Amino acid sequence: MNRIDSALEKIRFIFFWLKFFYPKAVGLPLSFQLYFFFPQKVLRINGRVPWPVHPTSRVLFHKNIQVGNRCTPGMNSCCYIQARNGIILGHNVRIGPGVGIISAGHAMDDYDVHEEQAPVVIGNNVWVGMNAVILPGITIGDNVVIGAGAIVTEDIPPNSIAAGNPCKVIKAKPSYKGFDYSSLAGRPGT
Repeated sequence: MNRIDSALEKIRFIFFWLKFFYPKAVGLPLSFQLYFFFPQKVLRINGRVPWPVHPTSRVLFHKNIQVGNRCTPGMNSCCYIQARNGIILGHNVRIGPGVGIISAGHAMDDYDVHEEQAPVVIGNNVWVGMNAVILPGITIGDNVVIGAGAIVTEDIPPNSIAAGNPCKVIKAKPSYKGFDYSSLAGRPGT
């Protein structure tokens, strides 16, 4: 924890009201919530989304997104998150800048129609690298790293590192040894 986060934690009680604006920001440092508050909640850029979103990112159909602890889709710059058919994100999912997660594509014979497909499912402890694209109906297992610029067209099994266009598993990944965010029951930063 850096000095700013340490100082903010000492006066967290002053910012009790943030939990009403960001009810799904469990496990997220207070400094992040404050940083995104003005553009998101005052200027109303992605204003209805109940977690912090960068002003250059776009989150569509946010009510169809289920997020775990320490998971904020769109918090990095230039992300495009479209959840028409639903997106389910586990705990501790890190999404790099420029990532696209698309849950519905257009019908090939009528571009005004979106195809019904299964939701995109991303497991726990997943890191999606910069400018990766995850296409509709994809399932990514727990403990996975998706390389920068990857185009995920097929399901990715747990405990793997995958990259490329199209995205393929390139090697096995050791188990995740970081903090277990699934155990958080309190407010952000707890």
